[in-house]
Amino acid sequence: MTVSACIHCGTPTSNGADFCCAGCEAAHAVVAGVKVSASGKSSGLASLATEQPDGSYRLEAGVEGIHCASCIRLIENALGAEADVRSARVNMTTERLALVWQGTRERGNELAAVVTKLGYKLHALNDTADDGKDSEERRLLKAIAVAGFAAGNLMLLSVGLWTTTSETMGIAMRDMMHWVSALIALPAVLYAGRPFFASAWSVLKEKHTNMDVPISIAVLLACAMSVFEAARHGEHVYFDSATMLLFFLLIGRYLDARAKGKARESASKLLSRLTGFATVIEGAAVREVPVRDIREGMRLSVAAGENIPADGTVLKGVSAADMSLISGETLPEALTPGSSVFAGTLNLSAPIEITVTKASEKSLLSEIVRLLETAEQANARYVRLADRAARLYTPVVHAMGALTFIGWWLVMQAPWQVSLLHAVTVLIITCPCALGLAVPVVQVLASGRLMKSGILLKSGDALERLADVDTVVFDKTGTLTIGKPALVPADYDRDHLALAAALAAHSKHPLSKALTAAYSGLRRDADVSEMPGQGLEATVDGQQVRLGNRRWCGPEGLDRDSDTHLELWLNIAGAPVARFAFADDLRPDAATVVSHLLAGGIEVRLLSGDRFDVVRHTAEKAGIKAFQGQVSPVEKCNYLEKLVAEGRTVLMVGDGLNDAPALAAAHVSMSPSSAIDITQNTADIVFQGDRLLPVLEGMRVARLSNRLVKQNFGLAVLYNIFAIPLAVLGYVTPMVAAAAMSGSSLVVILNAFRLNISRADRN
Repeated sequence: MTVSACIHCGTPTSNGADFCCAGCEAAHAVVAGVKVSASGKSSGLASLATEQPDGSYRLEAGVEGIHCASCIRLIENALGAEADVRSARVNMTTERLALVWQGTRERGNELAAVVTKLGYKLHALNDTADDGKDSEERRLLKAIAVAGFAAGNLMLLSVGLWTTTSETMGIAMRDMMHWVSALIALPAVLYAGRPFFASAWSVLKEKHTNMDVPISIAVLLACAMSVFEAARHGEHVYFDSATMLLFFLLIGRYLDARAKGKARESASKLLSRLTGFATVIEGAAVREVPVRDIREGMRLSVAAGENIPADGTVLKGVSAADMSLISGETLPEALTPGSSVFAGTLNLSAPIEITVTKASEKSLLSEIVRLLETAEQANARYVRLADRAARLYTPVVHAMGALTFIGWWLVMQAPWQVSLLHAVTVLIITCPCALGLAVPVVQVLASGRLMKSGILLKSGDALERLADVDTVVFDKTGTLTIGKPALVPADYDRDHLALAAALAAHSKHPLSKALTAAYSGLRRDADVSEMPGQGLEATVDGQQVRLGNRRWCGPEGLDRDSDTHLELWLNIAGAPVARFAFADDLRPDAATVVSHLLAGGIEVRLLSGDRFDVVRHTAEKAGIKAFQGQVSPVEKCNYLEKLVAEGRTVLMVGDGLNDAPALAAAHVSMSPSSAIDITQNTADIVFQGDRLLPVLEGMRVARLSNRLVKQNFGLAVLYNIFAIPLAVLGYVTPMVAAAAMSGSSLVVILNAFRLNISRADRN
């Protein structure tokens, strides 16, 4: 038997096969540009699309060649014009396209061709995409080197031309120096200008335009005018300006690419943890499979020092895991049989065996990456504003360039060469890069910073809304408190405890989970229904059994206890028969977070469905003066609506089923990762770990991000206010225009990076 390796991922294959699986063949086909699949039929990028529950298909692919908001608008508009496309969103900073369409899988290839025809390249999201990005940066560096070398030599020649008159030098000598300059400049311009020329030509062929069109026109006009002037023995020769222009533009583009690469690091580092191979145990056999081929139910062996490749449950072995990626906690977490583990976390101490509960593409880590992408791609208010401004760019800048030429030539009676040079300068200096980068760079950096703190954004405008909050409303159990109450030891009737545990096993409410954990005997089956805000109900042995709060299950007319324990009442056939008391502590930093919120002028309130005495005791410990107990889900919504009517902007933080309506009603909402699924689906922001600090951190980052976005808009607008009139009036040369345009983008990017600097200072 011949043994070889998969030419895509390196996995050993048998019988000399080129690929270990159909997925590798499809991915390799995409990268190589060969549209074939295992069946021999056309596939390409469409083979990597995932089918959604509603029958549509979703494709995420990398996009090469994006430089500004105009590029994004061009791609999104072209795809949006297709009748079967449900959504198309391009993230400029991460350079990813998220496309959803209705119809057949193969339709994805046709939609990909729409983007390709516009001059942009699509590639699969795998390691080869990173290699492509590196090669692009290398090409830019080579172009910078060529342009810089040519510009330096041309400057040496230009010194003589600038400091000596034609009478002193002689016409013949000046012409010779002009042609020598042309021999140096023209090949350098053709080589170094390829990134701009290729992009401009590709979109012009499709009768569209982007920011590279005016740049290419400006460079080519400067060179053409210089050749014309050299041929007619004129003096308006600007080969040095054309090459220096490209030199500055290429530096700006390279630094922009590096900055965007820095901003992509968060998602890239996460995705890198979902690559490689996993050890699968199949009976007595052990084999290596790519992580992407892991499926639910597989049994995996994870050695010490390896990343856990998928979400699962420990079957065998005792170890410790670094869960900081998921929970934000730096201390290792003990792993024993039955413990839950998550993809991307690190097994530290000893080998373990796990059963896969979620494959890598469905794991918590993958969901985190998707949330990060969704947040970055979402259309927030400032993104929409930047898009509208960038949409006006092409017609306005071309018109302004034409008017500048006409004004200088016809009105000011300047030579056409001088007029054309001023028009070229206008085309260069009015680039909208700074405006296009104003929002996405801040969004990506903010999302990455929050993710490192265990805060996941589910809505692109969540930070925007969070920055406006002036009132925070907390739920109590599982939100302000740890959410892991323990049953207070007492002389409980064994049968009552068993029956209560049978009902509690069907709920994820913290009190139900505590009651279930406190009972170690056999549990009987029961058909249980959960009543939001009240408790659980079932029919057992022909009798109605309820487990819930005092108002629903407790005795009528009983005065409230003065103790501060949480409680559940067991009610059989309409008669309360047992009371179970629980103790739940505040989160370790709850009081500190509340005090910081109050100090920052934020009003803090507590709403809970628990008894008034329990809520009052918790509020006093946390330092909250405004609180209400025994509040139903409807009453919570009414309470929030009342706050909104008073003109307040409310953040709701909750984790229970009864909190979902209130979370949806709030201006912005947060939920801990321990919350039930429906609550997390409703919340705009999900935070990890046992601490409440993410609430405070989220508000800090939101307000700082809001300030930085406004500052970036201000910087971009200020740049254009000063730069454009100076260019129109002829006070700016093309070289200075190129430096100013690149500098404006870098200023915006550097201003956005203050998000990371502020964190380092605080830490």
